[in-house]
Amino acid sequence: MYKKNDVLELDILDQGNSGEGIGKVDGYAIFIKDAIIGDRVKVKIMKAKKNYAFGKLLEVLKPSSFRANPKCDVSTSCGGCQIQEMCYERQLKFKWDKVYNNIKRIGGIENFKMKDIIAADSQYFYRNKAQFPVREDRDGNIIYGFFAGRTHSIVKCESCALGLKVEGKDFYNKIMNIIINFMNEYKIKAYNEIKNTGLVRNVLIRIGQRTGEIMVCIIINGNKLPNSEKLVKKLCEIEAIKDISISINKTKGNTIMGDKVISLYGPGYIEDFIGNVKFRISAKSFYQVNPMQTYKLYSKALEYANLTGNELVWDLYCGIGTISLFLAKKAKKVIGVEIVDAAVENAKENAKINNIENAEFLVGAAEDVVSEYYSSNSDDAMKTPDVIVVDPPRKGCDEKLIETMLKMNANRIVYVSCDSATLARDLKILCENGYNIREVTPCDMFPNTTHVESVCLLSKGNIC
Repeated sequence: MYKKNDVLELDILDQGNSGEGIGKVDGYAIFIKDAIIGDRVKVKIMKAKKNYAFGKLLEVLKPSSFRANPKCDVSTSCGGCQIQEMCYERQLKFKWDKVYNNIKRIGGIENFKMKDIIAADSQYFYRNKAQFPVREDRDGNIIYGFFAGRTHSIVKCESCALGLKVEGKDFYNKIMNIIINFMNEYKIKAYNEIKNTGLVRNVLIRIGQRTGEIMVCIIINGNKLPNSEKLVKKLCEIEAIKDISISINKTKGNTIMGDKVISLYGPGYIEDFIGNVKFRISAKSFYQVNPMQTYKLYSKALEYANLTGNELVWDLYCGIGTISLFLAKKAKKVIGVEIVDAAVENAKENAKINNIENAEFLVGAAEDVVSEYYSSNSDDAMKTPDVIVVDPPRKGCDEKLIETMLKMNANRIVYVSCDSATLARDLKILCENGYNIREVTPCDMFPNTTHVESVCLLSKGNIC
């Protein structure tokens, strides 16, 4: 039995779901952050349990053939990237295995068809969104960066290797430096989350990958930002900035955006494209952070929907209509459901600017809206869609929604998932109630992280 502070050498035999390396000594498992399968390492036991322990990587004695040199100097301390030290080919296998094993183990499903993972064209500089916490260090200096893994300690990062660059320029760092200089000049305090004091909590920056348009939203612990007109003037020296706002969030907790967004400059949105569909994106909109991979993911979802132009399609958790508008170009009618009011307004506007007239958007929790629609509608044709597309948050589908989906008895369900564990849980229920998995395709939306998206086609009987 090992105990805290013991030092030992071992081989890394596997990779955990969170990206940690796993070694074993006489059957005793040790989980080590930043270790890669195939490494020979020296570790220090930090926390010991009866059957397993967590260790700190002290030294890589013999590097794995899968180990890579990260681009980022703070990749091991920042919580944003978990596997930047792993070569990309191995990252793809890790993610494919993660989806496959979750469906098999959690879903209890055997003999399903799983396609190769959709790889990213670019492993770096793909994120069109960053959310920077702003705090003070021990000396009272205002700092920004990203949270270290599983903590709220800020790792200073002046050039994120994942952040999107426009024409080779790193606007994230430039914008943040303007904001920090403004705060210092006007003695505006950074947020202290323990005391719930200070004003500036976070800064949200979005960049349109195709348009180059930039949005800046400053999240504050108060009702106004003093001298905001001075900050707007300085930020607008960056020609690409199209929208500046503040979001009021005076609550304690981890939620970043507040309920109220106040415009300081611009129309309240920026625009970008996924494929040939234009989208208006507000500060509170959900919009995928990697549009190039999003196009590949949605194209696969559209392929699975197998639309001919005569279908009624429900798109649940539709956000600003990203998938809905893809589907509407091939379907007879699409009904999208989303709980965020602002996102629904964005979705309606996005349909309008793309001249799409066969998409309808309803606001409310999907589990409530769909259930009410089904129980109150006397038109059987509207109650029984040909295709249901569902793209839930990480927690997966609500149980009530799945019950209603089963009643609706659609020929096809296209399930887009950002968490293969909850996907597997929901697939188990659907497959126990008459649906069959036809195919699953993972998609690497977030290179250098452990996150992976998947799209799954389910159908009834012999329908493919």
